[in-house]
Amino acid sequence: MTSTRTDHDLRTCEAAGSAGRGLLLPTLSSRPLPRWLTTLFWLNLACQIGIVVTGGLVRLTGSGLGCPEWPQCVEGSITPTRYQEQSWHKYVEFGNRTLTGLLSIVALALLIGIIKGAPQRKGLRLPTAMVLFGIALQAIVGGITVLTGLNPAIVAAHFMISMLLVAASAWLVWRGREGDAPARLIVRPGIWRLAQGVAAFTAVVLLLGTLVTGSGPHSGDADEPVRLGLDPRTISWLHADAVMLFVGLVIGVLVAVRLTAPGTNAPRAWTALLIVTLLQGLIGYVQYFTDLPWVLVLLHMLGASLLVASVTWALLSLRVREDV
Repeated sequence: MTSTRTDHDLRTCEAAGSAGRGLLLPTLSSRPLPRWLTTLFWLNLACQIGIVVTGGLVRLTGSGLGCPEWPQCVEGSITPTRYQEQSWHKYVEFGNRTLTGLLSIVALALLIGIIKGAPQRKGLRLPTAMVLFGIALQAIVGGITVLTGLNPAIVAAHFMISMLLVAASAWLVWRGREGDAPARLIVRPGIWRLAQGVAAFTAVVLLLGTLVTGSGPHSGDADEPVRLGLDPRTISWLHADAVMLFVGLVIGVLVAVRLTAPGTNAPRAWTALLIVTLLQGLIGYVQYFTDLPWVLVLLHMLGASLLVASVTWALLSLRVREDV
């Protein structure tokens, strides 16, 4: 009876692992997390990406100062008031602020869930707590953004913190499926260093993207736009050149892992990264040549979040952790 049950459990884990490989994630640990906790990992990632998109909507609709005060919306009221002169913009901005509370609740629930539902996974506690801290930091930077009249440099910092939180949340989704043994590379050290270079260069591409946004028409305030003073065409070309180099680096790692790590998650993960990168580049070119319609810009911001998650998973696919 015991042997039969063990065989059944092994087949279940193998089937779940195969499903995970199809999703570019590692094979499930032999001691998988409870399903509700896995759902929280995914919900945390989805919320982090969601607030990037809603934040983009605030900017693209000129609603950045819909609530001109912080932490209150207007003096004497945390919520929008009926007689504000910001019309519907106040609801867009306040809605985005409200999502920060949801993010905090999900991250806190995830931390408590790890402590209570997976006490053996102590290594996941500090990273999850850091995500919770990052959300608080993000809220403070968001407040500074409002109080400085949407200074484009502060707005860029606000976005980059969001990208770090997306990367951390994607890392948690991956680590939740792994064992707890020390990580072991499945590729040669040279390939690993090249992949780390891709991850580092992602930050350069994203930063240049914020400079493009900070020099373009979508300032976040329809009445008194504040820009960086850079030539939009020049900085856009520089961003495009960086993306081309990024594509070349991704292709280089993809070829290397196909030759040296076939049958693992790595080729799938790096293929997915290449696809996301090419789609993101296509959206970028189309939006540039169509005078930056806000719908395409919003899709580009969503693509940036998906790119960061894809880079995180691609890098993690190059090593494995067994159960201890």
